[in-house]
Amino acid sequence: MENPELAQVFEEIADLLDIQGANPFRIRAYRTAARTIRDCAVGLAGMPPEKLSELSGIGKDLAGKIVTLVNTGDLPLRQELRSQVPSGVRDLIRVSGLGPKRALLLHQQLQINSLDDLRQAATQHRIRGLAGFGAKTEEKILQALDGHKEAGDEEGLGSRRVLLAEAKVFADAVVRHLKQTPGIGQVEVAGSFRRRRETVGDLDVLVTCKKSDPAMDCLKDYQAVAEVVARGKTKMSVRLRNGLQMDLRVVPEESYGAAVQYFTGSKDHSIQVRRRAQERGLKISEYGVFRGKRRVAGRTEHEVYKAVGLPWIPPELREARGEIELALEGRLPKLLELKDLRGDLHMHTTATDGRASLDDMVEGAKKRGYAYIAITDHSKRVTMAKGLDAHRLRQHWKAIDRLAGKIKGLTVLKGVEVDILEDGRMDLPDDVLKEADWVVASIHYGQTQPREKITQRLLNAIGNRYVHAIGHPTGRLIGKRKGYPMDFETVFKAAADQGCFMELNSQPDRLDLDDIAVASAKKHGVRIVIDSDAHSVEELGFMEFGVYQARRAGLKAQDVVNTRSLAELRKLLRK
Repeated sequence: MENPELAQVFEEIADLLDIQGANPFRIRAYRTAARTIRDCAVGLAGMPPEKLSELSGIGKDLAGKIVTLVNTGDLPLRQELRSQVPSGVRDLIRVSGLGPKRALLLHQQLQINSLDDLRQAATQHRIRGLAGFGAKTEEKILQALDGHKEAGDEEGLGSRRVLLAEAKVFADAVVRHLKQTPGIGQVEVAGSFRRRRETVGDLDVLVTCKKSDPAMDCLKDYQAVAEVVARGKTKMSVRLRNGLQMDLRVVPEESYGAAVQYFTGSKDHSIQVRRRAQERGLKISEYGVFRGKRRVAGRTEHEVYKAVGLPWIPPELREARGEIELALEGRLPKLLELKDLRGDLHMHTTATDGRASLDDMVEGAKKRGYAYIAITDHSKRVTMAKGLDAHRLRQHWKAIDRLAGKIKGLTVLKGVEVDILEDGRMDLPDDVLKEADWVVASIHYGQTQPREKITQRLLNAIGNRYVHAIGHPTGRLIGKRKGYPMDFETVFKAAADQGCFMELNSQPDRLDLDDIAVASAKKHGVRIVIDSDAHSVEELGFMEFGVYQARRAGLKAQDVVNTRSLAELRKLLRK
């Protein structure tokens, strides 16, 4: 089993326990384990129990459950809990504003068993009559459901979309699996995955092989395959255990480049490329570029683009957002790469809601070759994360200074993630903030305030001379919560004028700002900082997803502040 599958089981157990009102510490243990498993960079299947128990949040008991799950495909505990909790109620608790108790009440009082039932009840105003609910609650439920549909089912066809990070685990694994088969040459995962979209609806896998059967037999044997949906001469469709569909296409070497270009998309980008081909008397398909019946290109993507008078265009830019025009003008950007980043300026430790100690986070960052990092634990308003008041924060900074004095080759900055309060004030006074090397200001509460109020709160933070960056600026959670309303034009203009950075948060379920907003911020002259917002050593690796998002926005290394040396970065900081 792949890590996302293991994590999904532990998350489900936590949800089922939560619905039943179980011990909060037990619930938290399963949620922590799920996150640790999901974030782990190496596959846990096959790892011995003694090694599993060394992972943060995984003790002897949970390590044993992981082994059982890998060996049997399920856990007796999950089966028992499923028999006790009505089907469909678990889906309800994922709707913003509905917790386990409310979900259970909706089921018991209104026989609501699914998201469709919930939408119908809210539309018919049957929810507002329940104790503890009301008209505003109904409105928020409908808004949350719209957010689910927009983020999780963009085509409106009921397809299951997963986060890019989850899709990447399976994409990387199936590539490794296929390359072990003799006779298989090139392997590429195309589609929206290759364009690094934040969610992926299916995986299009292309391989070169003289005969199709070896490749198809190999995919059929991949451990995560739940069923073979269809199998033809050159195409095979399977469904993975997590619900994701995977399509395998076997193509000849001479058509490989054309197939990769064709199936990478996007649809609108491909239309523009085909239109250029038609203007030149050519025809493009997944089999190649043809003049009449003669193939003139198709072995590589570079050949395909050259045939229509274009240079090769990076997959992340293929969204019909002006990339063709840039290519014709010779202005395609040299896109940012992960290796360009020199530091990470947003991470948490066990001083608040992190799952790794200060020492461990620093050591993890050093192993990644960073020149500098900032430790940015929460301010006091975030009580659920054990946020720090002025006294505790200063004590924390002293610990950072003591550790920083012992570390060679890595500068550790004293930082804080300060809350932007509902009334627009900062959660800590200026005399505290001015002592910090780095201040990230974020909104965690009051996210349903009107657009004007949210905008003013952000402007207040931008206007504070001690705030260096705005963290996860829209507050969205992909597939769970839409970003709060804000006037992007006004906020970006203020940030550019006053030298405040905007964060591109790399957490896979945030990727906030999104690619469209990042591109807009760049046009306004706003500098971007890409951060991991890591809560564990493993999550430091999330930076790659922020880089993918930045590439989709067309960012170059010079557009991102933490590609600079520490000396150069300090010159950019406001005083």
